[in-house]
Amino acid sequence: MANQVSESLSQRTFQYQGSLPPLPVPSLEGSLSKYLDSVRPFASEEEYQATVNTVRKFKEGVGRDLHQKLLQRAKTKRNWLEEWWLDAAYLEVRIPSQLNVNFGGPAPYLEHCWPPAEGTQLQRTSVSVWHILQYWDLIRTERLAPQKAGNTACDMDQYRMLFCTCKVPGVNKDTVHNYFKTESEGPCPSHVVVMCRGRIFTFDAVCDGQILTPPELLRQLSYVKERCEGEPDGNGVAVLTSEERTRWAKAREHLISVDPINKTILETIQSSLFIVCLDDAKPYSTPENYTHMTLEALTGDPTIRWGDKSYNSISFSDGTFGSICDHAPYDAMVLVSMCYYVDQQLKATEGKWKGSDTVRPMPPPEELVFTVDEKVRSDISLAKQQYLETTQNLQVVCYAFTSFGKAAIKQRKLHPDTFIQLAMQLAYYRMHGRPGSCYETAMTRRFYHGRTETMRPCTQEAVNWCQAMLDPTCSADAKRKALLLAFNKHNKLMAEAQDGKGFDRHLLGLYLIAKEEGRPTPDLFMDPLYAKSGGGGNFVVSSSLVGYTTVLGAVAPMVQHGYGFFYRIRDDRIVASVSAWKSDPQTDAESLFKNLCSSLHEILQLATKSQL
Repeated sequence: MANQVSESLSQRTFQYQGSLPPLPVPSLEGSLSKYLDSVRPFASEEEYQATVNTVRKFKEGVGRDLHQKLLQRAKTKRNWLEEWWLDAAYLEVRIPSQLNVNFGGPAPYLEHCWPPAEGTQLQRTSVSVWHILQYWDLIRTERLAPQKAGNTACDMDQYRMLFCTCKVPGVNKDTVHNYFKTESEGPCPSHVVVMCRGRIFTFDAVCDGQILTPPELLRQLSYVKERCEGEPDGNGVAVLTSEERTRWAKAREHLISVDPINKTILETIQSSLFIVCLDDAKPYSTPENYTHMTLEALTGDPTIRWGDKSYNSISFSDGTFGSICDHAPYDAMVLVSMCYYVDQQLKATEGKWKGSDTVRPMPPPEELVFTVDEKVRSDISLAKQQYLETTQNLQVVCYAFTSFGKAAIKQRKLHPDTFIQLAMQLAYYRMHGRPGSCYETAMTRRFYHGRTETMRPCTQEAVNWCQAMLDPTCSADAKRKALLLAFNKHNKLMAEAQDGKGFDRHLLGLYLIAKEEGRPTPDLFMDPLYAKSGGGGNFVVSSSLVGYTTVLGAVAPMVQHGYGFFYRIRDDRIVASVSAWKSDPQTDAESLFKNLCSSLHEILQLATKSQL
């Protein structure tokens, strides 16, 4: 996807929504054949044959029946997966979202105009917030250029979810509340919520039809900061959003029962454009090392982040920025597009406001004060304690590999993303002595309401190549041949996944139909190789290319013995964030990054000698 963040006058943001093709259902034969291919690296000959039999029985029996039902469903829905995916991947999940599901990360601005500097927090925040509000206005007035993959229009529906959106916990299942409207659809909430030292404030970001200017925003933010510095900290109700989902749902019900005003406050937070978190932390970072900032964004003060909001903009006291976002309503590329837009605007203006300094008369921010009782206080303190324990278990490193980047890779006629994915396979194999089941995000946005498909980079071809690389008797020529085969296989699978011909979501659909009909779980999903190869969300490496911009994110590993791996590619560098759980003695994010660096060098060397 090109990073088009341009303003468009000729094309409206959502103009192609009506003409996008429906999400296809792949053929059963094709999906099962791909599935068998994907389990091969994790199986002995005996295990593999057993799985071949299980798959054959599934294809000839219950699978065929479930597939027919899926085809029926696809006739009545333009996207047969949409509701299922939202429920299964996000809304029915009960583990705490804030660390396990949400994505976060550093803001890019420190690379050019905003290095860490004391005393700049509020000034910079007011400029940054102003640019974010301009982006909201582009979407609201439908002037944001629709994204395209080549000449193909991409679904833009997720852009409606960036602002005025919040997940609300339920006892068994959460819901997403979206209050956003385009100008042609009607009025849209325009207030921002600011959190600072456990307290919550709100003000309208629009006055007399005009977005507040940076000097006006500065006045509102200064008011909040002065109040919070001169008075005791608030009760930190926001920390409840970091709880296990059912516990948070019950705590929320109790909070509402304490005082009806609490429900109104919750509505104000849910419908707000986004949250501005004024954070006292100073996560020292440089363009070579974003580790502290990434860690602080993902695991920082839970009393000033509303974990369920689709966008929390974190403003650190050293004038740097981060974010934390709920993953349910949209995927990271929406946030990447917005952050890149803000980044480019800041770069063009050197991070300064060059307009009028006039501040119009307007009411100061209003504080939102929850009424709490003993039980709420006890819920808050328990949530804090658990959050602290979990966050201390997360290891994150985020570094720039600066030896080379996209330019050198392209010069050798190789795909930069595949290059890094294979380096990652080699790094994992070398470190752990075996292949690791791996998930890579593939975008399916060329289809109506398309989101993602799983692309599995740990192919048999990739494993054969890793083994060749680690075999001292293997010739350079044999290694190169193996590398080419691995490259071609990866590129083919990625193209198919983006074209709606992946198999993971298809299998999920078949599983969910069986579940909805109250049938026993088909043997295919009980097979040991299903989970061992990553099925059912058991991927050991969960990875995503966040693009070719200055924006990066980070995410926690999917499984206790796994890694989270987000990366971005620039002409001269590759920046990666790697996460692991400290409680697992086998994994280490720092070592994996070091291994990744040597793997990158090895592939480049191999490709240079042969000019593949």
